[in-house]
Amino acid sequence: MDRVINERGQVREEVTRKVLAAARELGLRRVLPESHRSMIRINVILARPELPLINRMGIEFRRLGHRMGHSVVIHRTVLDDEAPATIATALLRSSCDAAIVYAQDHPLIHSAIAEMDAGGKPVVTMISDLPGSRRLAYAGTDHVKAGRSAGYFLTRMTLPGKIIVLCNHLGFQSHAERLHGLRDFLTEAGNRHVVAQVVEGGDDVIRSEARLKAAFADHPEAVAIYNVGAGNRGVAAAIRAGLLVDPPTFIGHELTQFTWGILQEGLMTLTIDQNPELQAQFALDVLLNHFGFDHATHVEPPYVSTVPIGLYGPENLPDIRPE
Repeated sequence: MDRVINERGQVREEVTRKVLAAARELGLRRVLPESHRSMIRINVILARPELPLINRMGIEFRRLGHRMGHSVVIHRTVLDDEAPATIATALLRSSCDAAIVYAQDHPLIHSAIAEMDAGGKPVVTMISDLPGSRRLAYAGTDHVKAGRSAGYFLTRMTLPGKIIVLCNHLGFQSHAERLHGLRDFLTEAGNRHVVAQVVEGGDDVIRSEARLKAAFADHPEAVAIYNVGAGNRGVAAAIRAGLLVDPPTFIGHELTQFTWGILQEGLMTLTIDQNPELQAQFALDVLLNHFGFDHATHVEPPYVSTVPIGLYGPENLPDIRPE
């Protein structure tokens, strides 16, 4: 082992591979000899790049790719839609050694991940987890806590009343858990605030606006809106239509160019940011560690994501508007 780890030479390649594998199993936290690391290719699958969060993810993985050496190559597969069949096909067609993906909780996605895992190609989920799948790790925030945080601030910023919730749809674990966290907090707080309606807008601006306007017409006395997804432009347009009796408290997600602007304007009250840059770094660190690049990361099994959420209001916005 000494000759292999310290590169003293005169060791057959077959023996070297066995020694390095044994060293990893024993938990030897050492920089492996450079000559014994093969190149790894990681496929980052991004659906609907027009969404601000996905765009931020793409930018960050591009930056990370530029910082990697020749031993690590990051590919980005950009998809026009987030349908389970589309994403499952992209996973299975990839010739890379591993994948990082954001996908909804669906049997097709689980099956694709299981097939990749069986073939020795680990998958890391990001943004939204698939806890029942054979994924290697999840890189993201605690969405239940995010929903509970929204409930905490809503109940302290508004008088008791109705809350309208907007989501993509509840097939996404992140959206379902945020709603679950909100409802749990409201129940514990005594049900003085209630979720009057959950609107599924598909993270589409026009659809979200239209369906919210219909919900506002049904509940003109609503005091707050919680958008758990990416439809903030639709929310802003619906609020500006003036269908509610009073201007509502509006809590949403992600700090983007648009939310920076409506926070400064006062239309939005608070945004909960899930630090996509830290998610991207954690996902990459997990895979680097898995493939033996121990010196490049500070993570080790079991891989538990500790990416924190950030809270932004009009008074603590960054001086520079986000990209």
